[in-house]
Amino acid sequence: MAQSDEGLQHRAVRVVKQRLENLQRAGVTHLAKPRRRAVEAKPRGAETACSAPIVESTRQDELITPALMPPGERPTALEIIRREVAACTRCAELASSRTQTVFGVGNPNARICFFGEAPGADEDRQGEPFVGRAGQLLTKMIQACGLKREDVYILNVLKCRPPGNRNPLPDEVTNCRGYFERQLAIVRPEVICCLGAVAAKSLLCTEQSIGKLRGSFHDHRGTAVICTYHPAYLLRNPAAKVDAWEDLKMMMRRLGVEL
Repeated sequence: MAQSDEGLQHRAVRVVKQRLENLQRAGVTHLAKPRRRAVEAKPRGAETACSAPIVESTRQDELITPALMPPGERPTALEIIRREVAACTRCAELASSRTQTVFGVGNPNARICFFGEAPGADEDRQGEPFVGRAGQLLTKMIQACGLKREDVYILNVLKCRPPGNRNPLPDEVTNCRGYFERQLAIVRPEVICCLGAVAAKSLLCTEQSIGKLRGSFHDHRGTAVICTYHPAYLLRNPAAKVDAWEDLKMMMRRLGVEL
């Protein structure tokens, strides 16, 4: 029995060592200490995706705090997370209904990240964010800023398509938070542009409407955040494109570009 225990210990050491080597290659320099849960547990559902601490479990991928890494190392770091996302089954409903996960796409050293809600049917089929009608409009918005899609980084709150394109559930946002926070921490853009209320509320942990969040910059871990309407909303409400254009111009002025 003692020999069996010793074998298990050696195996555990090998697993931990391999994991740490993978993290080192991803540019991780330290692991944050998990916060202790309150002694008195809250009822299920009482803690929202925003009120819950980002680091609250012992799962290693949720304890990672990526340090600022050289630009050349960022693609490898993102690829490691992409593989984790592809194997993720935290949300049983989403994992069982998806065609594939939709991680993120674009320049890993981008100055701007466009942050959306969740994949739709086209994204679920192709494995890339914003490729449907809303994605085509987003591409035009990016081009209007004097940029190309490959100049920016595009990602969503959720990595799996919700059935029927429903809004993400709080538990689903919580489960995906570690992934999108790590993506943003690796890319380290100068500006994050939240597309729509779901993205803005999930990132900024607020219940304010997109109408109230527009027109000013917000902060997320030291990065400037601007909020505007989701391209899908603009397709349904073309009159709002004027306001969205003002948001984009304000964003580009922040980066020293006049449109």
